[in-house]
Amino acid sequence: MATTLAPETPGTPRPPEGGEHAPVFSVRDLWKVFGPRADRVPGSPEAELPAAELRARTGCTAAVREVSFDVQPGEVFVVMGLSGSGKSTLVRCLTRLIEPTSGTLQIDGEDVLAMDKARLRDLRRHRAAMVFQHFGLLPHRSVLDNVAYGLEIQGVGKAERRAKAAEMVAKVGLTGLERRRPGQLSGGQQQRVGLARALAVDPEVLLFDEPFSALDPLIRRDMQEEVIRLHRDEGRTMVFITHDLSEALRLGDRIALMRDGGIVQLGTPEEIVGSPADDYVRDFVRDVPREQVLTVRRAMRPATSDEQDGGPALAPGTTVADAIEAVARTGGPARVVDGGRCLGVVDHACLLSVVAGLDGKEVAAA
Repeated sequence: MATTLAPETPGTPRPPEGGEHAPVFSVRDLWKVFGPRADRVPGSPEAELPAAELRARTGCTAAVREVSFDVQPGEVFVVMGLSGSGKSTLVRCLTRLIEPTSGTLQIDGEDVLAMDKARLRDLRRHRAAMVFQHFGLLPHRSVLDNVAYGLEIQGVGKAERRAKAAEMVAKVGLTGLERRRPGQLSGGQQQRVGLARALAVDPEVLLFDEPFSALDPLIRRDMQEEVIRLHRDEGRTMVFITHDLSEALRLGDRIALMRDGGIVQLGTPEEIVGSPADDYVRDFVRDVPREQVLTVRRAMRPATSDEQDGGPALAPGTTVADAIEAVARTGGPARVVDGGRCLGVVDHACLLSVVAGLDGKEVAAA
């Protein structure tokens, strides 16, 4: 029988792994309502109305509806959804670029909604840096001075900030372009300058608001690779907003899928593709190549005594696509091994059943 991962309740935050680390961001029952007497909507009978009916009755729009989640240290947490789903409003609420209407919001246990102007300024300058779709580069400044701009605002001395900026320019692959102006750069190069500027202030968390949406597909993929590399090298916490499912699946440790201001499903890429919470999510992931996202954890069956020691060994995180290749090479089952212990085996039948989208009982029967 195949192992399955139950879909997470929409909007339900996970506790930190092992209880060791407090979340970077902790969000509970967050609302952002635009319109007259917006503060009366959360908790009212009208709060449950569909968007169009809510506007008709109250004149208000609920851009973010009762959203809850945690972002763990070192995690790439992706918020995705179609245009108008509330994802960009949500990320702006995290640093109060947009003021939430109600709910609770903490960073490292500190109440963001209680911060005064000075503390909020410190949050935006030092702790959470934004990378936007529109780069916001200063056209009259060189690449180096654009990257150093955040440090200049912080009051860092000229020599120190230029040295730090040069380090970040090299980190994002722009060595040799330090003296160029933004107008002399391609779109992808400009986005790298924006990323370097955010990194220069050494923030605890990077907030990306659809940063690559305007880029050509090849450049966009290069920038995704850059984010993956930076995360691998530095382990920096990231919150990434996108409307692109393939981008979300590629970058995210966990994904919150939004619709009409609320979270429809929150889980790992494998959970969302393998166990959609409802028909909306199911339609969203219908064209995803399942074998490239799902792993052998979902496909494996118990090993017989004869299968415990023979055949190739695969890690539990091996994708079904890679497992199919391994099984095809040997013609027999492959073991799923973790820490020297055989967790189960995968063969042609269970792997192909998972690709076809069959549930656990159907996989076992196959």
